[in-house]
Amino acid sequence: MPLAMWILLLDFTPVEHAVKHGHLPAIKYLLDHGADLHLQRGDGTLLHSATSRGQSEIVKFLLSKGADVDAISDLGTPLLLAALKGHPSTLKILLQHGADPNKVAGLFGIIDVALHKSSVSCVKLLIQGGANVSGINHLAKAAEKGLTEAIKCLLEAGANPNVVDRFGRLPIELAVEYGTREDVEILFPFTSPISTVAHWSVDGIISHVQMEIKQLEDDNFVEKRISDLKQQAAEAFKKQDYLNASVFYTQALKMDNFDAKLLSNRSLCWLRMGDGERSYDDATECKKLQPMWAKAYYRQGAAQILMEDYDDAYHSLLRALELDPGSQEIAKLLLETIEVELV
Repeated sequence: MPLAMWILLLDFTPVEHAVKHGHLPAIKYLLDHGADLHLQRGDGTLLHSATSRGQSEIVKFLLSKGADVDAISDLGTPLLLAALKGHPSTLKILLQHGADPNKVAGLFGIIDVALHKSSVSCVKLLIQGGANVSGINHLAKAAEKGLTEAIKCLLEAGANPNVVDRFGRLPIELAVEYGTREDVEILFPFTSPISTVAHWSVDGIISHVQMEIKQLEDDNFVEKRISDLKQQAAEAFKKQDYLNASVFYTQALKMDNFDAKLLSNRSLCWLRMGDGERSYDDATECKKLQPMWAKAYYRQGAAQILMEDYDDAYHSLLRALELDPGSQEIAKLLLETIEVELV
């Protein structure tokens, strides 16, 4: 075994080793003889460790001894870990012991994490446990992954099927492309008619989406359509009609979701409308596509200022200035951020 591995193992306490290896009698003995139940590292507590391994009996025991069911780690709460790992039995135990599915922890919504894992059982348990189905577009994720039972469950819980994803696609459109006819039929009664669909019916929406998919295979059509939408967006923006400008950019992104400039421009639209979260989300996606583009960091910093997250805004704008040292616009906003931080 490499020396680094030995050093890492020596850094763990006996009770941590016992949890790691699933040895419940040893855990009971060690805790009864002074081991720290609430010991916490960056990756979490003993409860986090047991949860991530799906060790239901150990999880029950730790909770019975008073472990914090909502303890926060770098990875989130134990409940988030259970969803991330796809352990419905462990997740159920945590919920039965009062775990809060809406506790802010981790980078993603907990239902979205369960959907990413395609764990319908976890999704159902989380909804039964009071998880919020609003905010993040869970229906879009469920439709994209073809999770029929999850779609039903989310609709019953009140999830809105008329919210588009960041590329302007409704859950029902995603169901046509990635799911089954049954998914489309389930979503159809809850979905408001789409103006561009000539015949509003299950067959009509299927034909419409299939036609759009076929059009995307025509490079000339796509190039012309995106060019027209960009022009319409620019004209709307000049008139300070930021809402319609964002709609045009969204339609363009539906055809090319790898265009960083479209995301940057839509981020600015959200910013002008006072929607810091959406502005930040678009800027973040833009940064992923163009990690060396100063404007992506500038947009991100501006959104963070709107959300009064001045510390992160400082770092975003500093990075923007490093990438574009000659930008007076970036320098000005960075100085303003520093002044706010110093107050």
